[in-house]
Amino acid sequence: MPERSATDEAVRLAFTQQASACRGLGSPFTASLCALAAERLSASHAVGEKILSWTGDPTPSGDSVPLRLAGALHALVLAGLDRALAEVYPPNTAEPDELWNAVENACRTHATFIIDRLKSAPQTNEVRRSAALLPGFLVISSLFGKPLVLSEIGASAGLNLQWDRYAYRLGALPWATGPSPVVIAPEWRGPNPPDVPVHVAGRAGCDLNPLDPAREEDALRLLSYIWADQTDRLDRTRLALAIAAARHQTVEKADAVDWLEQRLGQVHADRVHVIYHTIAWQYLPQPLQKKGEALISMAGARATPAAPLARLQMEADDQKHSAALTLQIWPPGEKHLIGRADFHGRWVEWTGWPGLH
Repeated sequence: MPERSATDEAVRLAFTQQASACRGLGSPFTASLCALAAERLSASHAVGEKILSWTGDPTPSGDSVPLRLAGALHALVLAGLDRALAEVYPPNTAEPDELWNAVENACRTHATFIIDRLKSAPQTNEVRRSAALLPGFLVISSLFGKPLVLSEIGASAGLNLQWDRYAYRLGALPWATGPSPVVIAPEWRGPNPPDVPVHVAGRAGCDLNPLDPAREEDALRLLSYIWADQTDRLDRTRLALAIAAARHQTVEKADAVDWLEQRLGQVHADRVHVIYHTIAWQYLPQPLQKKGEALISMAGARATPAAPLARLQMEADDQKHSAALTLQIWPPGEKHLIGRADFHGRWVEWTGWPGLH
């Protein structure tokens, strides 16, 4: 049975929902853009017709159609392709009518560019999530005292594979392996995490559509999905892209489960192999999630004190507005909720690993 097009009302509701999410995540500009689209987008041009007759799930938890449009428009601004649109984008301010007139004009002038961008799901690589991951890596290092081998699923451009090349302040704890232009200091709630050195012995990541941080077009794509009024995120991401490019870090193009099977088949003597992912597992189809969980469990059963395995996750759960931080280690397979974090890493609520201070 063929898929039915989403109704006009469903698409407009998706923009309204996205506007609410953007307000909650500190982007009044993108909230306003989405609210205007919900109210005023029309099928009088090819872009509006394409969006309002969307085939599939237009919602933020589905195809994220509002963020596809927002990313396409921001790309036009970042690439210098639409001066009139840039004049109503941050850091400039504009009245709603001025903003929407510029958007409508862009939709007509750059219809081919925007429609091509609408084909792809938004790609983000939120660097601040490394501040939620770091305390987990500190726990692993504290428990085992061994170098880490990193395997990141859904790594995008690999910016969170570079987490040990950033500087942090986690509560009262400053942490860095050396000077870094990327400084991450989330609002910290809870006790300090373990203060231990960490050594990364190897790192790799996979993504269905990896971005190359050294490629200008890929960097533009990544930056375009950052909300235009969040200049701190844009600046931080540019600096992180430069670090990854200088390190020649690339992410492998691969299906997550196939890649995971290959990575888990390797034995890392006197190393801790850490599988980790941030807001990525939920996008795997249910059968692949089950297969991935089984692969990790089987690898965990084979793990030894000399070659342990860990899984660190920052993923959405049944609590709204934040992600759960969980850690599981083998042997023996013990798993704990070690904290929660804002989806963009603005704050971390740290619980810690039981018995570890």
